[in-house]
Amino acid sequence: MIAVALLAAILQATPAAAGSRAGPRKATAPGPAEPATIAHNAQVLQELPFSDRQDYDDAQRGFIATLPDLTIVRDDGTIVFSLQEFEFLQQPEAPATVNPSLWRHAQVNLTHGLFQVTERVYQVRNFDLANMTIVEGQSGVIVIDPLTATETSKAALELYYQHRGVRPVKAVVYTHSHHDHYAGVKGVVSEADVLSGDVTVLAPEGFLDAAVSENVYAGTAMSRRASYMFGYLLPKTATGTVDDGLGKSQSVGTVSLIAPTDTITRSGETRNLDGVQIEFVMAPQTEAPAEMTLYFPELRVLDAAKIACPLMHNTLTPRGAQVRDPRKWAASLDELIARYGSQADVLIASHNWPRWGRGPAVQLMADQRDLYKFMNDQTLHLLNQGYVPVEIAEVIKLPASLAKLWYVRDHYGTLKHNVKAIYQRYLGWFDGNPANLDPLPPVEAARKYVEYMGGASVVTARAQQDFKHGEYRWVAQLMNQVVFAEPDNVEARKLQAAALEQLGYQAESPIWRNFYLSGAQELRDGLAPAPGGAATGSADTIRSMTIPLLFDYWGVLLDAAKANGQRMLLNWTFTERNESYALNLSNSALTHHPGLDPAADASFTLARATLNAILLGQTDFQTEVKAGRIQAVGNVQKLAELMGMLDKFEPQWPIVTP
Repeated sequence: MIAVALLAAILQATPAAAGSRAGPRKATAPGPAEPATIAHNAQVLQELPFSDRQDYDDAQRGFIATLPDLTIVRDDGTIVFSLQEFEFLQQPEAPATVNPSLWRHAQVNLTHGLFQVTERVYQVRNFDLANMTIVEGQSGVIVIDPLTATETSKAALELYYQHRGVRPVKAVVYTHSHHDHYAGVKGVVSEADVLSGDVTVLAPEGFLDAAVSENVYAGTAMSRRASYMFGYLLPKTATGTVDDGLGKSQSVGTVSLIAPTDTITRSGETRNLDGVQIEFVMAPQTEAPAEMTLYFPELRVLDAAKIACPLMHNTLTPRGAQVRDPRKWAASLDELIARYGSQADVLIASHNWPRWGRGPAVQLMADQRDLYKFMNDQTLHLLNQGYVPVEIAEVIKLPASLAKLWYVRDHYGTLKHNVKAIYQRYLGWFDGNPANLDPLPPVEAARKYVEYMGGASVVTARAQQDFKHGEYRWVAQLMNQVVFAEPDNVEARKLQAAALEQLGYQAESPIWRNFYLSGAQELRDGLAPAPGGAATGSADTIRSMTIPLLFDYWGVLLDAAKANGQRMLLNWTFTERNESYALNLSNSALTHHPGLDPAADASFTLARATLNAILLGQTDFQTEVKAGRIQAVGNVQKLAELMGMLDKFEPQWPIVTP
């Protein structure tokens, strides 16, 4: 899920963001695969079972139709999603600049269109990062996970209609709280249809809070890191991005949100939606804070949402989030096996392709159950012997019984990243070594390192020799010190970029590849303008934020220096639900509590809809007060003072340089 961009959601009185640090940008041609990379990728061909073509067959099974030269555009002609640039993946053998295992996965992920899974169950795959599942009911259809953007979800449903006939959407199911599974909802149903009761919107308990909050507080940083993770600025070539792991690519269209009208709160709950019986099993704190799986007993189909895709997932996404719980993940898979292992004929998921047959479906879930439990327990096993995260990542290896299974390979998450995250979950970032308790920050430390090693020219000369020997990890680490000590050192930047590029060419994980190649690009060409990646901020998101969530976000925006020594207390009453809150500023911190405080400096009474319009830049406080839509009492200037203390975050800042 991509982070929420709330830059437009701040009151108009908030100061403008500082000027972008992105300067002029040129495109530097990528380098070739070096001998060590060629040897590394050749070795992968010898180690893994490339003769196994089952995934290719499963991805094609049930194919009905697709759109030629798949490209989805907005009304204004802007491209929202396209697969045309991935045609280079038709080449049978992986080029030297792509790990062969990743090339294989990227090829399978290129399969797109409308597919029949079984009687009355269809999927549209690779019209966005996720799959849209469509289940035919008595009088209409149930849409499960309506993609990232309204444009892509509309195109997916229209493709279904072309080949199965137009049937009204009777229900929408959000399997979990990541926006690539709900943000296209208004491409398949309207809010009016939901409000009228004609359409049910079903989600797991905690969905709405997780959907609008998981990426709000650290949203700008997550968005910035996501631009690396998904390679937004990389060309789609054999020396650029080739895949996103869970799907080919992520759309950049219009995001939306309709609040659930029904909620699943416990495992074993059932619903009959348009004549289709569905059993639900809760899976919170696995791949998402709020998640559930679905079983269709009459159709014998198990939808595992995102907890059983044919790849290793992240216990901590590199874009940043809270660490997921692999122990609960394993337990959730075990529960699915116990409940449905003897019943389900096919296993589908929110990404990638299905697995047919009870034996293969159960085997995948069992092996992935063991994978997540292995990572959890062996990380604990090693940390209890004194190993620190980087050591655990270096020594831990999958058992031979798992290592060559395609559906546990590093095609999204990675073993090395996951075990470090598990360490963090249990012990935090500090490894226990007091030398690491309060280290120098990156720039100061880098200057000292380079000085002690004899200066930048000496370090770079030695690193160039190590580069020739294929020691790319060390060269990237070492040259990072030189770049942070001397950001304008062109030779150092080029060498670090070259090392990162080779690591990208070797990476099995598409998101590691994207990180490496994005870093190399930024080192060579400078900081780019903010990319046009998918953003989950929208009017629907703003409207869905609770007042406490909104006030907490204002606390994140608060500039402590500007607020130093300031005190104020503001009462807020929202008329629709008769909600009241007291917002307090003291000690450079914003806090709030329900109810009104008689000592408030000022009080404001308004409709929540009025506040939403202000947050979305459609009006301002002064206009609404004059129009009588806000009743303001007391020292109303205090609100302007508070707004003047809130920052807007710049969406683009350096990652590989200071």
